[in-house]
Amino acid sequence: MFDKHSIVVTKTNLKSSTSDLAYWRSQPYTVRLAALETIRREFHQWKYHAEPRFQRVYTIKILRSHCTSKLALSQ
Repeated sequence: MFDKHSIVVTKTNLKSSTSDLAYWRSQPYTVRLAALETIRREFHQWKYHAEPRFQRVYTIKILRSHCTSKLALSQ
């Protein structure tokens, strides 16, 4: 997460503003994901007055196909 003391704000003229896209593309993916997570948490706090939570828990299992098990048994 971002530390509130490490955020830097600069005031610029709208006519001479640089591209936000160029800035975010220059950042590593971990920084971009951390910023996205911060925005997501702030939105949930604003909209629902609560921390975001999972609605459901899913379990994903990989099952062997019928053909694969026959091959393993025949060898």
